[in-house]
Amino acid sequence: MLIGFLIGALAGLACYALAHDAPWLEVVIGYVTQPVGDLFLRLLFMLVVPLVFSALVLGVVEIGDPRSLGRVGLKTLVWILGVTAVAVTIGLILVNVFRPGQGVPHEVGEQLLAEAGHRASEIASKREAISAREMLLGIVPLNPVRAAADGNLLGLMFFALMFGIAAAVVRSEGTRTFVGTMQGVYDISLRLIEWVIRVAPYAVAALLFTLTARLGWDVLLQLARYVGVVLLALVLQCFVVLPLLVRYLGGMRIGRFFRGAETAMVTAFSTSSSSATLPTTLQAAERRLGVPRRISRFVCTLGATANMNGTALYEGVTVLFLAQFFGVDLSFAQQLLVLLICVLGGVGAAGVPGGSLPVIAMILGMFGIPPEGIGLVLGIDRLLDMSRTALNVTGDLAAAVVIARGEDVEPLDDSIPSALESVEGD
Repeated sequence: MLIGFLIGALAGLACYALAHDAPWLEVVIGYVTQPVGDLFLRLLFMLVVPLVFSALVLGVVEIGDPRSLGRVGLKTLVWILGVTAVAVTIGLILVNVFRPGQGVPHEVGEQLLAEAGHRASEIASKREAISAREMLLGIVPLNPVRAAADGNLLGLMFFALMFGIAAAVVRSEGTRTFVGTMQGVYDISLRLIEWVIRVAPYAVAALLFTLTARLGWDVLLQLARYVGVVLLALVLQCFVVLPLLVRYLGGMRIGRFFRGAETAMVTAFSTSSSSATLPTTLQAAERRLGVPRRISRFVCTLGATANMNGTALYEGVTVLFLAQFFGVDLSFAQQLLVLLICVLGGVGAAGVPGGSLPVIAMILGMFGIPPEGIGLVLGIDRLLDMSRTALNVTGDLAAAVVIARGEDVEPLDDSIPSALESVEGD
């Protein structure tokens, strides 16, 4: 996948530089690389619903004791809120230090706003649909089947949690049959994932070619300071904060953690979707990092929608960047409120490409910043979406490692070989 990533990116940049306006390039993108990338994403999304439902039900059933479930759930919640708050704080500090919004020439900003005006207005118009009340009510679905069909993963996960709790409490022959069926669904989903991942290198090359051939480096150079601040904050969170937590709270060497997480990280970066990466995340947690299934199924599945520290960080930086660009001075108290909203908004952000943009539009409207300013960052959102999704997934795996250490399971020390190493002959 790394080779495919490099080949796709370099080939796309070369085509952008040498044949940006050539008709054949649009034909290649429209009929070859874009369909290949979209097909790969569709195959992954196809497996999300059966995997989410079966993994959460099995995770809850295997935890068994309601007190243990409550303990694991509380640890997961504390991790999500704590680590996300640290991520947003890093972003807000950096954006106040470097002040990227004051470095974009207004004529460049007006050009970017004009180019993305229609899509920015469409996203801004959705801000009213995202409120704390609706987010809370949306957790409990009126119809779990419709929630699955509409991609409402929070609603589906709530239903799966309730189903799993009831299955753990009701000890009957029918319940054992149901749990066995869920295990079969889970095993089949993992097997399908293995088949899909075999085409991942080609899909990654296609996705990166499409991105770089259309954008090149021009938009990045125009917004270099903003991009630099976001990427620096993501790097600090991913390669400083999380490794320290894994080492000292999870008891795992940093090198081993990143070796085990690399496949999930590359998949997340390529697909820009925590939900689409969930199959690979579970595989990495269980087979490469040795996390017990009952912990990985619960923590990683929940984290695919709720543990969005990269997304929350990006939201905070973007809001302050646009405030600086439009000359809106936010006080310290207002920035703390932005931090709080981003932490909560990260929990409810959709685990799909661009899922954080409506949340950003809502926050902008709250503080009197023109929501249409999202048009400034739309051109380079795909790259930043890829980067923050990689952090989101890394955070899920780090959470699984740390939370598993405190449960009644073998500690994840470096003397225990990964499960993958023991079954390579299968």
